[in-house]
Amino acid sequence: MIVKTAWLGLAVGLVACSSVPQKPLPESSKVFGPDWQALNFPGKTPTNYTPEKKGGRDSMRAFAASSASMLRRTVHIAPQDLGRVKFSWQVAELMATADLTSRDKSDSPVRLVLAFEGDRSRFSAKDAMLSELSHALTGEPMPYATLMYVWSNTRPAGSVIKSGRTDRIRKLVVESGHKNLNAWLDYERDIAADFEQAFGERPGTLVGIGVMTDSDNTRTTAQAWYGAVTLAASIDLK
Repeated sequence: MIVKTAWLGLAVGLVACSSVPQKPLPESSKVFGPDWQALNFPGKTPTNYTPEKKGGRDSMRAFAASSASMLRRTVHIAPQDLGRVKFSWQVAELMATADLTSRDKSDSPVRLVLAFEGDRSRFSAKDAMLSELSHALTGEPMPYATLMYVWSNTRPAGSVIKSGRTDRIRKLVVESGHKNLNAWLDYERDIAADFEQAFGERPGTLVGIGVMTDSDNTRTTAQAWYGAVTLAASIDLK
């Protein structure tokens, strides 16, 4: 039970951990290339990620059925070089019972996940324990901080939601409600500014990036499409 609880709490924070079991993507993709890998979580049914043309765009279709898994890749971008991140997604429908503020209903049809290094000596006792447990389970400590861009059912865009499992995961709402469903939405975000809004401090080195569609907590289905993720200095993350 302790191990299961740890995985539930740490799953989205492990985007930067290279020793967590990973697999090459099942099919080649024009928007998520060979440096991206599928990251599955023990005890969880994986979300299905499949390359697909959607609305004339190359994309990665995500279909979750009471499932959770991630596509991720490692990076190493110093704080002074963070700049902006560009990404896009399309969501078919929202999960009626999802609630990003609730530990037991915290699903989102789309997430862009950024993992950062930092001074772990500043961890609370709880987060230090979770980081040590992560290291024991995976060979890597929990990232110092994980920032997620999410779509919320009800919380307004610009809201910051702290994870109920660890203070080192915070969710920044960039889309809310039903208005923009079934349309491609394009975003360009200032990473350092968003990190400061979420955590109240300057970011460290960016060490991991991922996308994640999950419906395991609500035991429902979710479908979405992701476009390419691009960082500053024209770093196209394929």
